[in-house]
Amino acid sequence: MVTPQNEVQKIFSNNKGPAEFSKAYMAYVGSVLNKLNFEKIGAFIQLLETAREKQQTVFFIGNGGSAATASHYANDIGMGTRTWDKPFRTIALTDNVAVITALGNDHGYDSIFELQLKTLMKAGDVVVAITASGNSRNILKAIAYAKDKGATTVGLTGFDGGELASMVDLNLHVPTAKGEYGPVEDAHMVIDHLVGAYLGLKVQQEVKSQI
Repeated sequence: MVTPQNEVQKIFSNNKGPAEFSKAYMAYVGSVLNKLNFEKIGAFIQLLETAREKQQTVFFIGNGGSAATASHYANDIGMGTRTWDKPFRTIALTDNVAVITALGNDHGYDSIFELQLKTLMKAGDVVVAITASGNSRNILKAIAYAKDKGATTVGLTGFDGGELASMVDLNLHVPTAKGEYGPVEDAHMVIDHLVGAYLGLKVQQEVKSQI
């Protein structure tokens, strides 16, 4: 049985070299971005603004490339907005190698995010799970715990959304074929920079209005 090619594989098969592949890849990513639900992105931004007003913490989790994306979100929203007196309180639970390896060694990799939330999260906080497949067990366990303890949950997914899509309170889905990690992660990072840009400009507007 021949496995059907996804769009990126088709682009590679049809191109005549790296330059043509690059152009076609970028065009495809653009078409994926145009399919995003911008109302849900707006709702995500409003959720972050509410968390800031209520001094709630926003936690980001993910595996592999999505772990790097989680760190990037925490940095761009928490530090990049440059609002020190009234901050966006953000933490990426992907960043402490000692904690992750201790929990993974002692309790299993499926628990590395859930147990950190048990230590740090309070009811009303926000947990953002970044995962292309939506099926990573450590992500699903963390979200189940967060929901049970009164946190608001957000998913950034790809492929078909996996189990996570139906678990979270708000899901920002990137529609792609299964296995297309690159375009999904590209889109997740575009959303990060979009959100960070909006919130940073909103903070600047607040500062100017107070002068």
